Amino acid sequence: MGDCNTNNILKLLFSYMPKIAEERKMDGLLILMADLGRSLVGADRCSLWLVDEQKSELWTKVAHGVAELRIPSNLGFVGYTLNSGESLCIKDAYEDSRFDSRSDLKTNYHTKSVLTVPLKNSEGRIIGVFQAINKKEPPYYFSSQDIEYLSLTAVYSEKTIESALLTKELEETQAEILYMLGEVSEHRSKETADHVMRVAACCYKMACYFGLSEYEANQIRLAAPLHDLGKVGIPDAILQKTGKFTPEEYEVMKTHTVLGHHLLRNSSRKLLQLAAEMAIGHHEHWNGSGYPSGLSGEKIPLSSRICAVADVFDALMSTRCYKEAWSEDMVKDFFIKQRNSQFQKELVDILLSHWDEFIEIYK
Repeated sequence: MGDCNTNNILKLLFSYMPKIAEERKMDGLLILMADLGRSLVGADRCSLWLVDEQKSELWTKVAHGVAELRIPSNLGFVGYTLNSGESLCIKDAYEDSRFDSRSDLKTNYHTKSVLTVPLKNSEGRIIGVFQAINKKEPPYYFSSQDIEYLSLTAVYSEKTIESALLTKELEETQAEILYMLGEVSEHRSKETADHVMRVAACCYKMACYFGLSEYEANQIRLAAPLHDLGKVGIPDAILQKTGKFTPEEYEVMKTHTVLGHHLLRNSSRKLLQLAAEMAIGHHEHWNGSGYPSGLSGEKIPLSSRICAVADVFDALMSTRCYKEAWSEDMVKDFFIKQRNSQFQKELVDILLSHWDEFIEIYK
């Protein structure tokens, strides 16, 4: 499509604008932008690479459901454009010393013509590189006009990508803070910080298998580390006790659910409201025998039901100050016995049918 006229370009841009405006995830944006670039210049493949300054790498997303690709930030044509700020229009990659052919060897793909243009932010700093590979129409290599078209896409992408990068950074910061808060409560009870991360990962996987959307499952993952936040209000003598609780001590220990809820409930943030819900509900039992409210069945919020399974699974598999780790068979038997009793049967079935995946998270 290197010879497409201005009207065709405008049609393409307008057809992609609604999709791009609605997309909230960075992965999806990268794919949409790459598709737009590929259509504009008639390439077989197109990728939008972004800089990861902490790791000195460039990364991209090539398709939904496919793990991101990463390369050193000084490698190949994209590395050259990133560091020099120059666009490249290469007729035959294998005749250029800057070409890194290892990716072709890995994928059984043959790179011929290549086009790269820098992606700059509002301050003029290069934050990524657009790369198009293998022109599909004669003369099978890219032209100066194609550079203009891909540069146009880069300019169009700039604000959207910059905004998405800021959102991504804020979300990652938020997640890190939630994990740190969760680790505080676990540290006081002498548990490892890894516990909250494992519970969060198990919650996410279980939510996905239960049929929740990616967004809903991810919200549960982010909120899960705060499920035991109320432990910060439990006296050390009880929290760190190695022996069995007295009835009075057990009643005090149970209040961590209400304390956690009270700490989180007044937030206007939906994520922290979800965390409050999980804090107060993760010790409720499907049959109504749990605490603090004796809720049963679907009266227990789904997030709390999911967290209950993930939390007990990790606790039983782990060595604690009051117990040794259980064997896998012992843990399986426990969940089979508590199916439709302490836990919702569908969630137990997910755990058992995907056992190896949950064990991998634990390990």
